[in-house]
Amino acid sequence: MNTRIRRFAWSIFLPLASLFSPVAALQLPNPPADSAQESQVNTLLAQANYLAQTENDSRKALALYSEALSLEGPNSEILWLISRSYLDIGSQMPASTDEEKAVQLSMYEKALEFASRSVDANPGNSISYTFRAMALSHIAPYKGFWESMSLMKDVRSDLEKSLELDASNHLAHFVYGGAHLKVIEKPWLIRWPLGMGWGSREEALSHFIEAVNLRWDVVKYRLACANLHVEEENFDLARAHLTLIPYLDPQNRGDVVLRSKALEILKDLPDEN
Repeated sequence: MNTRIRRFAWSIFLPLASLFSPVAALQLPNPPADSAQESQVNTLLAQANYLAQTENDSRKALALYSEALSLEGPNSEILWLISRSYLDIGSQMPASTDEEKAVQLSMYEKALEFASRSVDANPGNSISYTFRAMALSHIAPYKGFWESMSLMKDVRSDLEKSLELDASNHLAHFVYGGAHLKVIEKPWLIRWPLGMGWGSREEALSHFIEAVNLRWDVVKYRLACANLHVEEENFDLARAHLTLIPYLDPQNRGDVVLRSKALEILKDLPDEN
């Protein structure tokens, strides 16, 4: 099989700009008394959402989200939007040298800080736990074996809480699938004594499929399913996803690249009988 067909690891998580739309999710529970200030906050959020989702400019979006936060106060929704921005910025950074890796890690640590603040602001907000799990999962590769395994336990805990609060959280299912794939990179005999025997390809695929069922039109979800099907040599199932992907509307610039990858994988599949 062509080397282009490979399992997703950390790369499946990002970019995030449109996987969970703040346009639908963002509801400010306590509008400020000052209608002018409320209007300013809403305008800032609308501009930031456009920059993040359409222009893929997370840095400019972050500046506007931060300004909205300074006006609104500790709002759970704005805090996870800021966390998401730091994750997106970090994922787009070069990480070839130690200095570049240190800067990238600092972005993920900021993402963790704001996701944790989002959880604190509203412990009942499912998506806040999802983004905290994502931040932890991006920090884990920078740590030693023991600490990274501990962080992955926290990732699982946050994702379980996220899905307990909202079983329809498609992004949480997608991230959980990726976490399973990351965990099984280590041999089971090494993981099991550490309480990390939970990772499995079957569970990863189950979560990816559930993400697709909840949001059938997300390119990244279908590509994740297709990659696992290819690895298991379930080529007909992979082909079903890969054939549909080019017809899905791209939700961000990253989707354009992923659609091209899907076509490459499709070309490499064995011919149908």
